[in-house]
Amino acid sequence: MFNSLYKKCLELAAHKSSKYYLAIVSFVESSFFPIPPDVMVIPMVISKKNDFIKIFFIATIFSVLGGILGYLIGAFFFDIGMQIMSFYGYEEKLTHLKNSLINTEGFYAWLGILFLAGFTPLPYKVFTIASGLIGFNILIFILISLISRGLRFFIVSYFSYKFGDKFTKFMNKQGSKWFTVIGILIVIIVIVIYLIFKSHV
Repeated sequence: MFNSLYKKCLELAAHKSSKYYLAIVSFVESSFFPIPPDVMVIPMVISKKNDFIKIFFIATIFSVLGGILGYLIGAFFFDIGMQIMSFYGYEEKLTHLKNSLINTEGFYAWLGILFLAGFTPLPYKVFTIASGLIGFNILIFILISLISRGLRFFIVSYFSYKFGDKFTKFMNKQGSKWFTVIGILIVIIVIVIYLIFKSHV
């Protein structure tokens, strides 16, 4: 199933209405669809280099809107949200997540996790739904989603624009690993800055 969906997304990337299909895929991927928008973003930018900023914005905006839908599914459609969580194996972790938000450290930990979910290969949809299920602050959720999704899609769009097929080969072989490493480094840097700032207040 995943292979057929993957191939279909590649076909849509070459369609004359590819930007509209990218918006749809970016939107649904953030709440339930299994194929990430990157599959369309890379070939679209390579074939339409002058549009790489527009493609980046479409992927980011509609991914965040889809993330809000995921949040609302978690907040108001408990059974559906739990079914999706169960499918990805995160059902049993929800109680621990909700309890951890009671303290400040747990709140900041969830911020870091949410950023990593939006930036790395972690299933972002799971964490959009989980944020709704545990009642995480929706405004902060939207802000972190904009930062993480925007940074991810800008990097993918920009490097596709600069390096073309070389970047495609890199993403296929090592993309997941390097996005994970970069995401973790960003979180560590932010934590260090926060701790330094806190110690001087």
